[in-house]
Amino acid sequence: MSQKRSKFDFIVVGFALFAVFFGAGNLIFPPYLGLESGTKWFPALTAFVVADAGLAIMTVLAIVRLGTDHDLLGRLPKRVGLLCMDIVMAIVGPVLCIPRTCATTFEMGAHVLFPNLSSWIFGLLFFAVVAVLTIRPGKVVDIVGKYLTPMLLITIAVLCIKGLATPIGDIVSPQPDFQTLKEGFLNGYQTMDVLGALAITIVIMKTVQDKGYNDKRSQMRVIGRAGIVAGIALFLVYGGLAYLGATTSNMKLSSEIGHTELVVLVTFLLLRRFGVVLLALIVFFACLTTAVGLVSSASTYFSERLKGRVSYTALVLVICVFGMLISNVGISTMISLASPMLSVLYPLLLTQVFLSFFSEKIKKNGVFIGAAVGAVIPMLLDVAYGFGLPFGFITKLPLYSLGFVWVIPAVIGGLIGAMIPEKTQVRTAPVLAGTPDPTAREAS
Repeated sequence: MSQKRSKFDFIVVGFALFAVFFGAGNLIFPPYLGLESGTKWFPALTAFVVADAGLAIMTVLAIVRLGTDHDLLGRLPKRVGLLCMDIVMAIVGPVLCIPRTCATTFEMGAHVLFPNLSSWIFGLLFFAVVAVLTIRPGKVVDIVGKYLTPMLLITIAVLCIKGLATPIGDIVSPQPDFQTLKEGFLNGYQTMDVLGALAITIVIMKTVQDKGYNDKRSQMRVIGRAGIVAGIALFLVYGGLAYLGATTSNMKLSSEIGHTELVVLVTFLLLRRFGVVLLALIVFFACLTTAVGLVSSASTYFSERLKGRVSYTALVLVICVFGMLISNVGISTMISLASPMLSVLYPLLLTQVFLSFFSEKIKKNGVFIGAAVGAVIPMLLDVAYGFGLPFGFITKLPLYSLGFVWVIPAVIGGLIGAMIPEKTQVRTAPVLAGTPDPTAREAS
């Protein structure tokens, strides 16, 4: 039954968006970006927030605008769209996001409190708890998720206030070759919130509908305003964390220091042992609830994609085992492995997000296909160049220093696609098979 609308609904939905996009894993990126950017921490932060919150909220609005009858990748060839969604759900699930919750918990919590604890033993215990709570979710998950986010934010607020009152050190200039905006965008990609938006938008839409917003126009309006609330909240939290990282830029820290190690160091320098213990406990429970939600969503998706040939319970166990194995490579290694994949996948998704706002006026699917191909090719060349292949010319192309070398090729690809005749110019059927039911198992 729909509730009565309130003029403050957008604030409630805004904080819901904030809670969805800001998890324990997200707090490891802004401090490290601040450390690297030094005196340029604010422009780097701005690029980070645009690539994280800005693009994620835009993705949510694009999906809301299309509605449940159309998929964001529905204008691509069906098999390509399905493959892209499978890759997205694999990354959001067992390949990166789920293992990262365990690795973050271990490096920021268990290892700090119990230095001799094996990551393998911790991973086994962590995912055993995740499996039990995912197969038989109880109120404990909702309770932890409801109270841990505020506790995490209070801890961060105390850290930031202490850091402003008594800075760790002077902020120094970054390395001469540091590309401020590009690094900000790339770190924003690493949060993977755009990918997460594909999985959680249906839950946000259900929340809005339950509040009495049943037409697309009112849904777009309330979620748009909610996006502004979430964006401001994320900017403030990320800004405080980036500033804290910048205050360590004069410490000549080893280039080998990891993202999680930096957060633990900052916490210790500002709040000593008590702060480190408190942060460890909060991160453990926050990551646990995130892991339960991700395992549940991924298991539901792949169970339906496999048409029930593999049960939900079996997939939960498989994903947990897979997550435990990957989590032992460590956060820094995971980030290094994720970077090339996200560099290619994000531009493809963003072309479809942007074009979806004009889907009624763009009759040819070739525009969507051409833009996707145009975006992917330069990013594949850039990744190949990063692995030592002779594609250095990519660095000379426009917008490379900003991390947007794919934009102009995407535009050109879209224009070429518009000029190619098509047998049919009808919008394709939705490709997103197995979209999780918002009333099914969920947590966070």
